Amino acid sequence: MKRVILAVLLGVFMISLVSAASCSLDAKLINQDPYPVIPGDEVKVVFQLNGISNPECKNVVFELVEEFPFELIPGQEARVTAEGGTVSDFNTYLLIPYKLRVAKDARDGDNSLEIKFSNGVENNKAITVREFNITVEDLETDFEVSIKDYVAGTRTLTFEILNIGENDVEALTVEIPKQESISIKGSNRNIVGSLDSNEDTTFSFEAVPTDGEIDLVILYTDEISERRQLEKSVTYDSSYFTGRARDQNGGSKTTYYIIAFVVLVIIFWLWRRKKKKDKQKNKHRHE
Repeated sequence: MKRVILAVLLGVFMISLVSAASCSLDAKLINQDPYPVIPGDEVKVVFQLNGISNPECKNVVFELVEEFPFELIPGQEARVTAEGGTVSDFNTYLLIPYKLRVAKDARDGDNSLEIKFSNGVENNKAITVREFNITVEDLETDFEVSIKDYVAGTRTLTFEILNIGENDVEALTVEIPKQESISIKGSNRNIVGSLDSNEDTTFSFEAVPTDGEIDLVILYTDEISERRQLEKSVTYDSSYFTGRARDQNGGSKTTYYIIAFVVLVIIFWLWRRKKKKDKQKNKHRHE
């Protein structure tokens, strides 16, 4: 009798082992969007769980472990359950997507994201842990903006912008929104173009500024074609752009031209008068 009981127990144990072996699961990360992701932004990751088509896999549990620098976007569940054999006849795997928020202080490079899953076989649940790398890179940049020049005669306000970040940018555009400190004549939008890291360039607006802060909106496209925006303020002080040597020289030249013109007019008038008198003298002489 004992032998029979032992045989039955051994048979059950062997069946369990076969079942556990027949439910073989494995997972892999098949997509990260965007790649790389910027600290502080959202990223979508998609995992592929293989082997789920096997009916022997019962009550399969797949779970994402929330740890720094990743957290789930609210409204999602970290744990996903499934029954083996329930996927399409054309697929032998299950796709599991998550949307995550990346911490602002995530380090550049690969950051580890952990998941775990179990095969769901009763009395023999095997929990598997996997770690995958999510690539994080800070593609944002920053700018220094200043007022380089203002010519009141032409109402030309020239700005200078320097890319102080580590990343090159494309389609750099600067807008001046409506505000009390400046009145824009014409377009309030200037497309600057590309600007590499540590490069500077200038751009101009036709404007009438007053002393104070001028707000700017800077837009650019980063290295993964993401359009980004930030705001900057610059100070305009009219005292820096009046009474300069070029203005004085310009005034002297203008005065010179006016005097020269007056002298020429007087000379021409005297010449005409003299010519008229000479003509009259010749007339009287012939009479």
